Amino acid sequence: MAVTLVDSHAARVALFVTGGIAAYKACEVLRGLQKEGCEVRVAMTRSACELVGPRTFEALSGHHVTLDLFDDETSPIPHIDLAEWADLALVAPATANAIAKMAHGIADDAVSTTLLACPCPVVVAPAMNVHMWQNLATVANVETLKARNYLIVGPESGRLACGETGAGKLASPEQIVSAALYRLRARGDLAGRRIVITAGPTHEPVDPVRYLSNASSGKMGYAIAAAAAAHGAHVTLVSGPVSLPEPAGVGVIHVTTASEMLDATQDAFATADAAILAAAVSDYRPDKAADHKLKKAAEPLDKIELAENPDILATISADRGDRIVVGFAAETDNLLQNAREKLARKGCDLIVANDVSREDSTFGADTNCVTIVSPHDEETLDCMPKEQVAEAIIERVHDLLEPDDDYLAPSSPDATLLMPKAGA
Repeated sequence: MAVTLVDSHAARVALFVTGGIAAYKACEVLRGLQKEGCEVRVAMTRSACELVGPRTFEALSGHHVTLDLFDDETSPIPHIDLAEWADLALVAPATANAIAKMAHGIADDAVSTTLLACPCPVVVAPAMNVHMWQNLATVANVETLKARNYLIVGPESGRLACGETGAGKLASPEQIVSAALYRLRARGDLAGRRIVITAGPTHEPVDPVRYLSNASSGKMGYAIAAAAAAHGAHVTLVSGPVSLPEPAGVGVIHVTTASEMLDATQDAFATADAAILAAAVSDYRPDKAADHKLKKAAEPLDKIELAENPDILATISADRGDRIVVGFAAETDNLLQNAREKLARKGCDLIVANDVSREDSTFGADTNCVTIVSPHDEETLDCMPKEQVAEAIIERVHDLLEPDDDYLAPSSPDATLLMPKAGA
């Protein structure tokens, strides 16, 4: 889904590349932003040019790269033009030096001067040696940026280019793009609301190396969490085992089994306004999980005694009071009939019925074909990317939480996504 702003232009991202060894990954970030419909222009430090040539970014972006304040044939004041053009400033990678300049208002090259002139939100993705990251000066500078509502993404821990291991590795391009989209799409219509979301499968152990599970990827639940956070909600995502980057602005609790998911969801729901239970929870678990790997010759696996797992949706719905609960129904036949029956049986407010028999709506697909079922009506959506399905679900939750508010869904053809205020 392309990011569109209030004046109907595609989201404009100024990508600032500084001189860290991870500068080459900025190319992937640029392409990821373009895939989401953003227009990207690049500014680079001279050190960054030693690692990746500006012509690479010019070819990828289709725009001139800003390198100098005075020797720029495209503009007499390039730093002001780029700063005023941008809806979002993204610094990736951000070296310790670049972070220090931002924190202290130093403007001595094209990148730092443009950043000082930017009135838009700023996202910073640090990357540096572990000791530089842990240095008290860097720690203080990062805290200064956070206090100014700069969004800091990463860094991750791992093996660094210098050969050391620890924190300082650039966040993945996917995480950086997610953070940029979160800032671009941020709006406040759910500010102050707390929402719990579950996602992914559960793994029910047979023994230390085997488990019962299903094919859920977690993509739908993660998209809903990202959408809710972008609308200003305080989001807790209770996630089963998945291979997805954590959504920006979301608190994530990782669990493995259905029992763990129930406990975490109940704890989070105790102070929440709504729960959206998108996880594909295993219905059964082995009655007794072995504490050692079972050997076929001595301990046949053809008969495993099963016990029923707790029903998370029914449990949360029974304790909801006047709070909102949304469940999911993954079906292969009799979609609406099964969804209506589940809605009545579980006692929740909405059921999102998903036809997983379709290739474009099955587990792991990037699109979903769903019908949102309430006690009063049904809304069948076109098959669309999961991000747009997530926006439609958040629209319905917003309407239930704030029934008197005017609301325009971002998934609607006439809708626009509101930019946050500068620095928000």
